[in-house]
Amino acid sequence: MHCSTERGASQGDVLVVIPAYNEGGRVGAVIADVKGALPDADVLVVDDGSTDATAAEAAEAGASVLSLPFNSGYGVALQTGYKFGVRAGYAKIGQIDGDGQHRAAYLAAMLDALEREHADLIVGSRFLARDGDYKAPLARAVGIRLFARLASAATHERISDPTSGFQMMRSRVARLFCSEVYPTDYPDADVLILLHRSGYRVREVPVQMRPSPGASMHTLHSSPYYMYKMLLSIFVTLLRGGAKAPAETAP
Repeated sequence: MHCSTERGASQGDVLVVIPAYNEGGRVGAVIADVKGALPDADVLVVDDGSTDATAAEAAEAGASVLSLPFNSGYGVALQTGYKFGVRAGYAKIGQIDGDGQHRAAYLAAMLDALEREHADLIVGSRFLARDGDYKAPLARAVGIRLFARLASAATHERISDPTSGFQMMRSRVARLFCSEVYPTDYPDADVLILLHRSGYRVREVPVQMRPSPGASMHTLHSSPYYMYKMLLSIFVTLLRGGAKAPAETAP
């Protein structure tokens, strides 16, 4: 499904998308953090079929809410947010997890870096600062290192945190992510490789992240199945080559 541009005059230039699944008790604080960091940005929570009060808490905190009818996964929730953002005509779209792991205070710096680095996508890396603030579980740390090496080799750029979902992008990247080339199960290192091979400029900036709160949309990222799927997706991406965002269409 391609995305058209259809923007209301009262909307800002930046949309922050928060994918959330059963984040009741946490998502309200995340929204408050985002609004404190980027007071002029709009906030969209994509409720991925939650069975708790995620949607109600998000609405009460002042976010727009899109609720999917059933749990569809992290990638589908993100792509839903991209489609909303592109159709509404936002120039820049950020994303931050709903579990409180990401520190919204870095969003402004990521937005600045998008301009300063003349980049299309900024990734918040928990490893660039080398301050030892973030400690990943062993299985997840091994996976991050493996995919960092593969992504760095494929892009000929240093990529330290290929699994980070803390990002800020231009609308042309979001438009590409609206298309069928976007992996809707586990969009991580494969997406960064796809962007590089498609001619988009990706840069990382150092951020700090909080320890994982436990069960979240990323729980399966330490599983053997995730490792297998990501390796397969990277292989397919390398074979397929680059891609271009769909052209904008009139509403």
